[in-house]
Amino acid sequence: MADQAVRVVVASRNPVKISAAREGFSGMFPSEKFSFTGVSVPSGVAEQPMTDAETLQGARNRAFNARDAEPQADYWVGIEGGVDDSGDAMETFAWVVVLGKPSEKLSEPTNSGASKPERMGRARTAAFFQPEEVASLVRGGMELGPADDQVFGSENSKQHSGSIGLLTGDLINRFERINEEKQEDERREVGMTEGKDERLK
Repeated sequence: MADQAVRVVVASRNPVKISAAREGFSGMFPSEKFSFTGVSVPSGVAEQPMTDAETLQGARNRAFNARDAEPQADYWVGIEGGVDDSGDAMETFAWVVVLGKPSEKLSEPTNSGASKPERMGRARTAAFFQPEEVASLVRGGMELGPADDQVFGSENSKQHSGSIGLLTGDLINRFERINEEKQEDERREVGMTEGKDERLK
Protein backbone atom coordinates (compact mmCIF):
# COMPACT_ATOMS: atom_id res chain seq x y z
CA MET A 1 0.00 0.00 0.00
CA ALA A 2 1.17 3.56 -0.65
CA ASP A 3 2.07 6.03 2.09
CA GLN A 4 -1.46 7.45 2.07
CA ALA A 5 -3.25 6.64 5.31
CA VAL A 6 -6.47 4.64 5.31
CA ARG A 7 -9.16 7.03 6.54
CA VAL A 8 -11.49 5.77 9.25
CA VAL A 9 -14.43 7.86 10.44
CA VAL A 10 -15.98 7.02 13.81
CA ALA A 11 -19.60 8.10 14.22
CA SER A 12 -18.97 9.71 17.60
CA ARG A 13 -16.70 12.18 19.36
CA ASN A 14 -16.61 9.95 22.44
CA PRO A 15 -12.89 9.30 23.06
CA VAL A 16 -13.59 5.74 24.23
CA LYS A 17 -15.21 4.84 20.90
CA ILE A 18 -12.49 6.54 18.85
CA SER A 19 -9.77 4.77 20.85
CA ALA A 20 -11.54 1.42 20.42
CA ALA A 21 -11.67 1.93 16.64
CA ARG A 22 -8.01 2.95 16.56
CA GLU A 23 -6.88 -0.08 18.54
CA GLY A 24 -9.14 -2.40 16.56
CA PHE A 25 -7.83 -1.38 13.15
CA SER A 26 -4.22 -1.16 14.34
CA GLY A 27 -4.48 -4.57 15.97
CA MET A 28 -5.87 -6.16 12.81
CA PHE A 29 -3.44 -4.42 10.44
CA PRO A 30 -0.32 -3.48 12.45
CA SER A 31 1.80 -2.61 9.42
CA GLU A 32 -0.71 -0.14 7.96
CA LYS A 33 -1.12 3.58 8.52
CA PHE A 34 -4.54 4.92 9.54
CA SER A 35 -6.08 8.29 10.27
CA PHE A 36 -9.12 8.54 12.55
CA THR A 37 -11.78 11.22 12.69
CA GLY A 38 -14.74 11.42 15.07
CA VAL A 39 -17.95 13.04 13.85
CA SER A 40 -21.18 13.77 15.72
CA VAL A 41 -24.08 12.22 13.81
CA PRO A 42 -27.59 11.17 14.89
CA SER A 43 -28.34 7.58 15.78
CA GLY A 44 -31.97 7.80 14.72
CA VAL A 45 -33.00 5.87 17.83
CA ALA A 46 -33.72 6.81 21.45
CA GLU A 47 -30.92 8.35 23.52
CA GLN A 48 -31.05 5.13 25.52
CA PRO A 49 -31.84 2.15 23.25
CA MET A 50 -33.92 -0.34 25.20
CA THR A 51 -33.80 -3.45 22.98
CA ASP A 52 -31.23 -5.44 21.04
CA ALA A 53 -32.86 -4.52 17.72
CA GLU A 54 -32.96 -0.80 18.53
CA THR A 55 -29.31 -0.82 19.58
CA LEU A 56 -28.23 -2.52 16.35
CA GLN A 57 -30.30 -0.06 14.34
CA GLY A 58 -28.60 2.81 16.14
CA ALA A 59 -25.14 1.47 15.27
CA ARG A 60 -26.17 0.99 11.63
CA ASN A 61 -27.65 4.47 11.41
CA ARG A 62 -24.53 6.02 12.91
CA ALA A 63 -22.27 4.24 10.42
CA PHE A 64 -24.38 5.29 7.42
CA ASN A 65 -24.73 8.86 8.70
CA ALA A 66 -20.97 9.06 9.20
CA ARG A 67 -20.54 7.96 5.59
CA ASP A 68 -22.92 10.68 4.46
CA ALA A 69 -20.97 13.25 6.50
CA GLU A 70 -17.50 12.11 5.35
CA PRO A 71 -17.98 10.28 2.04
CA GLN A 72 -14.30 10.37 1.06
CA ALA A 73 -13.20 8.09 3.90
CA ASP A 74 -12.40 4.39 3.50
CA TYR A 75 -14.22 2.99 6.54
CA TRP A 76 -17.06 4.23 8.75
CA VAL A 77 -17.66 2.88 12.25
CA GLY A 78 -20.91 3.05 14.21
CA ILE A 79 -20.94 1.98 17.87
CA GLU A 80 -24.12 1.99 19.93
CA GLY A 81 -24.55 0.90 23.53
CA GLY A 82 -27.92 -0.35 24.69
CA VAL A 83 -29.86 -2.48 27.12
CA ASP A 84 -32.42 -5.26 26.86
CA ASP A 85 -34.78 -5.51 29.80
CA SER A 86 -36.60 -8.76 30.49
CA GLY A 87 -38.43 -7.16 33.41
CA ASP A 88 -36.47 -8.86 36.19
CA ALA A 89 -32.93 -8.29 34.86
CA MET A 90 -31.40 -5.69 32.56
CA GLU A 91 -28.72 -6.81 30.11
CA THR A 92 -26.16 -4.29 28.79
CA PHE A 93 -24.11 -4.58 25.58
CA ALA A 94 -23.06 -2.67 22.47
CA TRP A 95 -23.33 -3.21 18.73
CA VAL A 96 -20.50 -2.30 16.34
CA VAL A 97 -21.12 -1.76 12.61
CA VAL A 98 -18.33 -1.11 10.09
CA LEU A 99 -18.95 0.05 6.53
CA GLY A 100 -16.21 -0.21 3.93
CA LYS A 101 -15.80 1.64 0.67
CA PRO A 102 -16.87 -0.69 -2.18
CA SER A 103 -14.03 -2.21 -4.16
CA GLU A 104 -13.73 -1.52 -7.89
CA LYS A 105 -15.33 -4.89 -8.52
CA LEU A 106 -18.42 -3.89 -6.54
CA SER A 107 -18.51 -0.54 -8.32
CA GLU A 108 -18.89 -2.05 -11.80
CA PRO A 109 -22.37 -1.74 -13.39
CA THR A 110 -24.58 -4.79 -12.98
CA ASN A 111 -26.53 -6.28 -15.88
CA SER A 112 -29.66 -6.58 -13.78
CA GLY A 113 -29.52 -2.98 -12.61
CA ALA A 114 -29.93 -4.23 -9.03
CA SER A 115 -28.48 -2.15 -6.25
CA LYS A 116 -25.00 -3.18 -5.14
CA PRO A 117 -24.68 -4.89 -1.76
CA GLU A 118 -23.38 -2.86 1.14
CA ARG A 119 -19.90 -3.81 2.32
CA MET A 120 -20.67 -4.11 6.00
CA GLY A 121 -19.58 -6.05 9.06
CA ARG A 122 -21.28 -6.13 12.43
CA ALA A 123 -20.68 -7.67 15.84
CA ARG A 124 -22.15 -7.51 19.33
CA THR A 125 -20.08 -7.25 22.47
CA ALA A 126 -20.32 -9.58 25.41
CA ALA A 127 -23.26 -8.74 27.66
CA PHE A 128 -23.57 -8.34 31.41
CA PHE A 129 -26.39 -7.57 33.83
CA GLN A 130 -26.93 -4.29 35.64
CA PRO A 131 -27.52 -3.99 39.39
CA GLU A 132 -31.17 -3.37 40.17
CA GLU A 133 -30.38 0.15 41.44
CA VAL A 134 -29.07 1.11 37.99
CA ALA A 135 -31.73 -0.81 36.08
CA SER A 136 -34.51 0.91 38.01
CA LEU A 137 -33.20 4.37 37.07
CA VAL A 138 -32.93 3.37 33.40
CA ARG A 139 -36.47 1.98 33.42
CA GLY A 140 -37.54 5.34 34.80
CA GLY A 141 -36.14 7.17 31.78
CA MET A 142 -32.54 7.93 32.74
CA GLU A 143 -29.70 7.08 30.34
CA LEU A 144 -27.34 4.34 31.48
CA GLY A 145 -24.29 6.61 31.83
CA PRO A 146 -25.95 9.12 34.19
CA ALA A 147 -27.60 6.24 36.06
CA ASP A 148 -24.19 4.65 36.63
CA ASP A 149 -22.78 7.99 37.77
CA GLN A 150 -25.61 8.46 40.26
CA VAL A 151 -25.36 4.98 41.75
CA PHE A 152 -21.57 4.68 41.80
CA GLY A 153 -20.74 8.33 42.51
CA SER A 154 -18.72 8.64 39.31
CA GLU A 155 -18.57 11.44 36.75
CA ASN A 156 -19.06 11.04 32.98
CA SER A 157 -18.25 7.33 33.21
CA LYS A 158 -19.52 6.63 29.69
CA GLN A 159 -16.49 8.47 28.30
CA HIS A 160 -14.12 6.57 30.58
CA SER A 161 -14.30 3.00 31.85
CA GLY A 162 -18.06 2.69 31.38
CA SER A 163 -20.54 0.59 33.29
CA ILE A 164 -18.45 -2.56 33.11
CA GLY A 165 -15.42 -0.74 34.47
CA LEU A 166 -17.42 0.47 37.45
CA LEU A 167 -18.72 -3.04 38.13
CA THR A 168 -15.32 -4.77 37.84
CA GLY A 169 -13.06 -2.14 39.39
CA ASP A 170 -11.60 -1.52 35.91
CA LEU A 171 -10.42 -5.13 35.53
CA ILE A 172 -12.54 -4.95 32.37
CA ASN A 173 -13.43 -1.64 30.81
CA ARG A 174 -15.69 -0.35 28.07
CA PHE A 175 -12.79 0.31 25.71
CA GLU A 176 -11.57 -3.30 25.86
CA ARG A 177 -15.07 -4.71 25.42
CA ILE A 178 -15.80 -2.62 22.32
CA ASN A 179 -12.33 -3.21 20.87
CA GLU A 180 -12.70 -6.99 21.15
CA GLU A 181 -15.82 -6.94 19.00
CA LYS A 182 -14.39 -4.25 16.74
CA GLN A 183 -11.61 -6.58 15.59
CA GLU A 184 -14.09 -9.40 14.93
CA ASP A 185 -16.24 -6.94 12.99
CA GLU A 186 -13.28 -5.93 10.83
CA ARG A 187 -12.44 -9.57 10.05
CA ARG A 188 -15.96 -10.04 8.70
CA GLU A 189 -16.05 -6.75 6.79
CA VAL A 190 -12.60 -7.02 5.19
CA GLY A 191 -13.29 -10.54 3.91
CA MET A 192 -16.65 -9.67 2.42
CA THR A 193 -15.67 -9.24 -1.25
CA GLU A 194 -12.44 -10.69 -2.70
CA GLY A 195 -11.20 -11.96 0.64
CA LYS A 196 -9.12 -8.88 1.44
CA ASP A 197 -9.48 -5.16 0.92
CA GLU A 198 -7.22 -3.87 -1.85
CA ARG A 199 -6.30 -0.93 0.40
CA LEU A 200 -4.91 -3.33 3.00
CA LYS A 201 -2.80 -5.63 0.84
